Amino acid sequence: MNKHSEKAMNLFREGYNCAQSVFCTFAEELGMDFDTALKLSSSFGGGMGRMREVCGAVSAIFMIAGLKYGYTEPDNMDVKAEHYARIQELAKRFKDKNETIICRELLGVDADDNPIPSARTPEYYASRPCERLIGEAAEIISEYMD
Repeated sequence: MNKHSEKAMNLFREGYNCAQSVFCTFAEELGMDFDTALKLSSSFGGGMGRMREVCGAVSAIFMIAGLKYGYTEPDNMDVKAEHYARIQELAKRFKDKNETIICRELLGVDADDNPIPSARTPEYYASRPCERLIGEAAEIISEYMD
C-alpha cells in the first residue's frame, strides 16, 4: 500500500462510498476540487448505485484514467483504441488480484435493487473486503500514473 491507498481507505472509513474514496484521493492531482469530485463519483458506489455491477473502486480507476489520459477526438480510432487498451490493462491488474471487477462477485452477494446503503457499523467494516479493495484500486492507478 502507498500514500494514495491509505488516503482512499481513510475516506472510506469516514463514510464516503467506494468510488468517492478512490476518485477523491486523486482529485487535487487531477485539478478538480473535492466537492465536485465527490458529486461526480457519487453515483458509482455499491457497483453503480448499489446495483452491484462494476465495483465503484474500479469505476474510479477508469474515471481517473479518463481525466489523466482520455481522448477528445471522437474520430481518432488509434487514440481511442489506445485508451481502451489502457482501461483493459487497469481492469486486468485489479482482476489479477481479485478475480473479478464485479461488485456482487467481490462481495459474494446477489444483485440488489435496494437503494438504501448499509449502515457503517464495526460489523460492516469487518465483514466486507471493500476497504482492502479500495486500497488496492488506489495503489493500482497510483502505480500506473507513476
